[in-house]
Amino acid sequence: MTEMTKRERVRAAISGDPVDRAPASLWGHDFLREWSNDELVGATCEQYEAYDWDFIKINPRWTMFPEAWGAVYSPPQDQSNPTMISPALEELDELHEVVAVHAERGVLGEHIESTRLVVERTRGEVDVVQTVFSPMATVGLMFGHPRAFKQAAREAPAAVHAAIARVTETIINYSRANIGAGAAGVFYAPLQWASYANSTAEFYREFGRPYDLQVLDAIRDAEFNILHVCHINNMLADVLDYPVHAFNWDDRHETNAGLADVWSQTDKAVMGGVSRSGLGELDAEQVQAQASEAASVGNTRVFVTGGCSIPPHTSHENRAAVAAGVRRN
Repeated sequence: MTEMTKRERVRAAISGDPVDRAPASLWGHDFLREWSNDELVGATCEQYEAYDWDFIKINPRWTMFPEAWGAVYSPPQDQSNPTMISPALEELDELHEVVAVHAERGVLGEHIESTRLVVERTRGEVDVVQTVFSPMATVGLMFGHPRAFKQAAREAPAAVHAAIARVTETIINYSRANIGAGAAGVFYAPLQWASYANSTAEFYREFGRPYDLQVLDAIRDAEFNILHVCHINNMLADVLDYPVHAFNWDDRHETNAGLADVWSQTDKAVMGGVSRSGLGELDAEQVQAQASEAASVGNTRVFVTGGCSIPPHTSHENRAAVAAGVRRN
């Protein structure tokens, strides 16, 4: 088959059409550089240019969403998570004060600009997707700890729903603004909540699913929307009907479904195949073998990626091995 462009390869893989090879990409935090918009854009594009990825997933600092509602964090001094100074929500009564914030100002506006700059620097040759946390995940982060969110949902469910609904408005506007800035779609993440390790199916159906579908329905015309289901023992089977183009999850973890199993259960594309933890622990030959195995799962509808953001200490050799693994097939 004639070699495809990156965008052709991604579109074919999404549609289930023949591809010259499986598309591949990796993404992860650079905790020191992601606190500056210019540095985030630089780090993102440098990784793309170094490994010739088939699409770019922008990996902003995870604190940006609670920051938009007033949470304060101390930037890290090394490649580790930032420290929370104060949450956006400390008391149940404060739920009534949660309002929809302007999606194109403040920290959210900065990251819309990061999308525009990455698209501009890559000259439109590659699909760029921006990370978006779900409304439920965002309100959960505003409390600073999952236990506090669960307690609020038990004691004041109506107030929690009202707060999530107002956050949903902002998340929709933020997602649309990123697409307007040139993103092909979003990387939509409910974080730990779509996992039986942290939630229940009933809890997620009440506080997660309705708002997920509002956001995803509002951007269903985008070209490349990805649902990322975090953590172990996840609820992927419960969200396979979501209107997205691809699913990404930690398929190498023993508590989650494998790539081939989910590929056979959906007509959407699947993303994964490379162990997230393994990228920091395995040697390059082992990583390349995982990438090659993943690329052979199906003749299309497969993207070779990590199961989540990769460890910051992932070596150059292991990153390059993922690219080599898909090209070897």
